[in-house]
Amino acid sequence: MDILEKIVAYKKSEVADRKELYPTKLLEKSIYFETKPVSLKKYLTRKDKSGIIAEFKRKSPSKGMINGHAKVETVSIGYMQAGASALSILTDEHFFGGKNTDLTEARKYNFCPILRKEFIIDEYQIIEAKAIGADAILLIAECLTKEEVSKLAAFAKGLGLEVLMEIHSSDQLGKCNPNLDIIGVNNRDLKTFEVSIQNSIELFPLIPNDFVKISESGISNPEAVVELSLVGFQGFLIGERFMKEANPHFACGEFITEVERLKKELVAK
Repeated sequence: MDILEKIVAYKKSEVADRKELYPTKLLEKSIYFETKPVSLKKYLTRKDKSGIIAEFKRKSPSKGMINGHAKVETVSIGYMQAGASALSILTDEHFFGGKNTDLTEARKYNFCPILRKEFIIDEYQIIEAKAIGADAILLIAECLTKEEVSKLAAFAKGLGLEVLMEIHSSDQLGKCNPNLDIIGVNNRDLKTFEVSIQNSIELFPLIPNDFVKISESGISNPEAVVELSLVGFQGFLIGERFMKEANPHFACGEFITEVERLKKELVAK
């Protein structure tokens, strides 16, 4: 089994357990069920924003522990003050060290859009996302059939959540449907964990213009963001580049400042 298969197998067992511990009726009593989600799509296309979705994650299967000491409150507030367009909060605990309470904590202190970064395979997880305060969910095309993507996306839209579908190859674009809002190109192969932003550059022209387009993973320097912006990407999901620093939010601020400087240089030429 590759790492993605291991994660999905574990997730099936985890979801079954959570359904027993936290029934749907209990989740639906959350105050967030009555709260209108903030549009991730709109924030990514705002001209006064950086387009950066700053991610909070403690560890990953490929890197191990990245930052076990960062505080959600400090980092999430700092990310937004630094100029990020949105937050991505990893809630998978077993493989990424996240918790549902991380997202709720970020929601408590920030009005911006929050993406629940999770391996969603069941409608229950979408109800859970709404209950913990998420505005958008992630669907990974690599581990879902076309029918599953369609069903889960429609269910999310019914709850008012926006949907980001992540792809890694052109054949996965066949899973697009009208209930998706954003298409993200993952530069990291989820089977081998090898990374190349060339993947985003090659897939960009193949993505229908009906969707906001973002590039994800392996974006390690401001020059890459400028290059991807010139291609046409409107958003950039960045996590490890910030989280590996002692103060991720400071690293995010410096990164965004440098991106803005490079863009001004290009305009001046």
